Amino acid sequence: MRSLYRHALPQLAGDLFLTDAGLETDLIFNKGIEIPEFAAHTLLPDLAGRQALIDYMRDFLALARDHEAGFILDAPTWKAHMHWAQDLGASEEQLRRANHKAVAFIARMRAQFAGNAKPIVLNGLIGPRGDAYAPDAAFAANEAEDYHTRQICWLAETEVDMVSALTFTRSDEAIGVVRAAKKSGLPVVVSFTVETDGALPTAQTLGDAIEAVDSATAGGPAYYMVNCAHPVHFFKKLDGAVWARRIRGLRCNASRMSHAELDCCDTLDDGDPRELAAQYRGIRARLPWLNVFGGCCGSDLRHVTQIAEAIAA
Repeated sequence: MRSLYRHALPQLAGDLFLTDAGLETDLIFNKGIEIPEFAAHTLLPDLAGRQALIDYMRDFLALARDHEAGFILDAPTWKAHMHWAQDLGASEEQLRRANHKAVAFIARMRAQFAGNAKPIVLNGLIGPRGDAYAPDAAFAANEAEDYHTRQICWLAETEVDMVSALTFTRSDEAIGVVRAAKKSGLPVVVSFTVETDGALPTAQTLGDAIEAVDSATAGGPAYYMVNCAHPVHFFKKLDGAVWARRIRGLRCNASRMSHAELDCCDTLDDGDPRELAAQYRGIRARLPWLNVFGGCCGSDLRHVTQIAEAIAA
């Protein structure tokens, strides 16, 4: 299968690109769709679950079309790796097929919006080994490389254009993912999650994490992002920082709550879409090289619509 953009990611040219929002929280809390173990790929074999994914993605692809923006279209593969096999009751071969089917699914979605003015990039999501909200055991970069190579190789067998390490909380694990992706010939993006103090859960600063990954991989990531944190948690850390020029995108939480608080919530905190969009616009005014924008936990189409309009304005 042939990839369209694996050898030249169009978002690197600087045009506006959108992503989706908090897929899992939107479907669970707003649409009443159950997602086993928060693993969205499990919806694909189910007729109602698959239709929910189709409807969700269509709305965002239409938003990109209407704003003449590019789009990073994520395969729902964030938890389709071996750490979750036992919880999901899945074998290695079943997870391999799930990755393939997830990319085939988004490829068909892209084909339906082939008339969009700007490119649609197929992105394979790589989740961390363990709980992104409450990371436990640390493991070395070489161990992370060995672990994540399996899923990245599965994705490399498809027509995916790139992979993204999403909600990563440790620079060593990110180093392993980047090395594995480079071996497989896939462009890779690293998106770190930070706590309310703007640092990773290990207390490593965002800047130190980016510099550590770049140093260990010869600048391997195509770019970096920040996701699963509210803008007020980190935006002040970006001003005037040289390493901040390596950040190209934001996928923020709608809520100002900490990860520990969100983990205990039985209801959805969807924040204020207009306020969130204004904060994005303010960050971009100071960091004009940012060009990839979407949402994370608690956000939905409303938030990304407001963000697109604020950035376009």
